[in-house]
Amino acid sequence: MPQDPLRPPQAPGLGRGFGFALGAHLLLVIALTFSVQWHTQEPPAFEAELWSSVPVAAAPKAQEPPPEPQPEQQPTPPKPQEPSAEELQAQHDAEIAIAKERDRKLEQQRQAEQQAKEEAKRKQEQAQKLADQQRQQQLLQKQQDAKAAKDAAARADAQRQAFLKRIQGMAGATGDANATGTAMRSSGPSPSYTGRIIARIKPNIIYNVGATDPRAEVQLKVAPDGTIISSRLTHSSGDPEWDNAVLRAIEKTGILPRDVDGSVPSDILIGLRPHE
Repeated sequence: MPQDPLRPPQAPGLGRGFGFALGAHLLLVIALTFSVQWHTQEPPAFEAELWSSVPVAAAPKAQEPPPEPQPEQQPTPPKPQEPSAEELQAQHDAEIAIAKERDRKLEQQRQAEQQAKEEAKRKQEQAQKLADQQRQQQLLQKQQDAKAAKDAAARADAQRQAFLKRIQGMAGATGDANATGTAMRSSGPSPSYTGRIIARIKPNIIYNVGATDPRAEVQLKVAPDGTIISSRLTHSSGDPEWDNAVLRAIEKTGILPRDVDGSVPSDILIGLRPHE
């Protein structure tokens, strides 16, 4: 091949230098390969047995601890779903119903308290009315008692006036000097009638007779048939036992005997003594 006249001439010894470089690279590759194979060869294994004069038990083979249990992963809670419009409306209606029920119970409680107050007021008014009625009845009873006492005093005064009139008329009486009547003329019981009455009453007297001789004076109201209507102590003997014994005996006697003419005075005044 002809040489380009414009190209510079080749340097002398270029081919020999290229050959040296190629040989050096081949040697380097061989050396690297040998060094890698030397490191990858396994070292020879050696075994040895140990003996002792006394038998010794071998230690247990080391055991790896069991792996710790891994905590269970909690499942991820599902994301709450947004309530729908129907659910929101139902919740709203439930809240309204609860509020209405609460208001209804409060109203019932208020009405019950109001009724209790009205009932207590009514009972108080009834008690006050009953107390007023009792006071009025007591006042009326006092007025009636006062009127009865006034009427009794008036009757007693009338009897006293009549008795004074009878005494005043004794100047014109026709009885004897020993007469004890108050009428203008004798028309009362016979002289022995009083003794007959005393004889009828004394057996019914229960009394321990002592040395004293008290006299009790009693006024009798008698029916036409001789039945004793009432008895009243007009003059005490001073001995309550004798007075009570006389009154009990009169009550036990019940009926008085008739006089000699068959009549029975309606008003009889007698006096009784234990030794009579």
